[in-house]
Amino acid sequence: MSEPLLIELEEGRSGTLPASCLLPECDVPQAELPWEMVRQELPLPEVSEVDLVRHYVRLSQLNYAVDKGLYPLGSCTMKYNPKVNEETARLQGFVQTHPYQDELTVQGNLQLLWELQEFLREIGGFAGVSLQPAAGAQGELAGVLMIRAYHRERGDAKRQVMLIPDSAHGTNPASTSMSGYTTVEIKSDSRGNVDLEDLRAHCDDRVAGMMLTNPNTLGLFDEHVLQVAELVHSCGGLLYGDGANMNALLGIVKPGALGIDVLHYNLHKTFSTPHGGGGPGAGPVAVAERLVRYLPGPIVARYSLEDLPEIETEDGEEEPQYVYHLVMPEASIGRLKSFYGNFGVLVRAYTYICMLGAQGLREVSENAVLNANYLLAKLRGVYPLPYDRRCMHEFVFSGKRPETPEIHTLDIAKRLMDYGYHPPTIYFPLIVPEALMIEPTETESKRTLDAFIEAMRRIAEEAVAEPQLLHDAPHDTPVRRLDEVRAARQPKLRW
Repeated sequence: MSEPLLIELEEGRSGTLPASCLLPECDVPQAELPWEMVRQELPLPEVSEVDLVRHYVRLSQLNYAVDKGLYPLGSCTMKYNPKVNEETARLQGFVQTHPYQDELTVQGNLQLLWELQEFLREIGGFAGVSLQPAAGAQGELAGVLMIRAYHRERGDAKRQVMLIPDSAHGTNPASTSMSGYTTVEIKSDSRGNVDLEDLRAHCDDRVAGMMLTNPNTLGLFDEHVLQVAELVHSCGGLLYGDGANMNALLGIVKPGALGIDVLHYNLHKTFSTPHGGGGPGAGPVAVAERLVRYLPGPIVARYSLEDLPEIETEDGEEEPQYVYHLVMPEASIGRLKSFYGNFGVLVRAYTYICMLGAQGLREVSENAVLNANYLLAKLRGVYPLPYDRRCMHEFVFSGKRPETPEIHTLDIAKRLMDYGYHPPTIYFPLIVPEALMIEPTETESKRTLDAFIEAMRRIAEEAVAEPQLLHDAPHDTPVRRLDEVRAARQPKLRW
């Protein structure tokens, strides 16, 4: 054990501080600590630095992470986060600024936000962008609220229905309900597209809009997307695009060119910022010209110095070409989050886009689609494929195999953990029985994909030869199979 350090307390009292608790030099004004808070009689353990480090490293290694292996979570795009993103987000000029500072003292921050707005506007083919929403679901809500504001300003109060395909993301109905609309489900056809006949039957003057996920949760690009947009617009509705699956479209197609009026981006998915564990996230919204005035704010505007009164600069300081200023759009739906969104996440996304450039972003999608179709081709015939088409960045098998009727998708997912992989998304989308949704992302190598393919094949063989092995899985994890329903209803938050 390291030698404890003697610390002096008020009124001559003293105590010991283990060497493992050495802190960096204080960079803020120190305050007096009441001596009652440090009591000799408390049975506090004293451990060495190496014991402390090993304890926390051991705990960290019990968790699976994208830095340890493949995360094939369909519709979640859990891909590797380049460490340069983290370095950029930790630059002192970003870390040590405060949201209440005068705008002229944070021009670099505002310039980054403006340029990110422009990047996202160009990538999607839209007229305006707001970085306010803190997550994809909040971006969804913003999109529906803007659609509602558009119709209300036109006096079109009769429109109270939002159309949502059965292949859409599960948060779409929640965003609709929170906005005061009624959800009407639209069926998929035999190829996994929106059923045009069903859509046509529901398009009337009560429709406020439609929420389209494209590629959808089956991992399929809707072959009727232009007809879908035309039908929705023809009845006076607006088309919302769920941009959670933009990982398949970067540099290949612009959603704005397909007739989409508003789309949210998941920066924590498509643009490789940390994702999982409840955050952090960011869900900027991009809109067509007719919705720009309703964007949540503030957004960053750029002005030439010719358009502004003279701005004083320090002696010898170069006069800037532009000034960046926070503004609220003319008929904004208001703030969705304090300040300007999740700034650290926005810095990471900006870095990612700058590092890759236009061609690099296109290659992201090309490789994501290639990797997914490689897995699909290698596992086709091993697991049932309800919609047998070339996929985009993800695909959906069914775990319900005729030769193993007693095996469920949950058993396959739990057994996969014994092979060292995080399970894919299971039981979603609901239109596929025993759904097994797999997304490899573009960041995984062929060697990793081949190992995953081998694990999936071996599990399929085990399901036939030794089904109990799957029922009892996982076998080699720190915690065995849990009662997940009971855990949700009766959580143990401490011990």
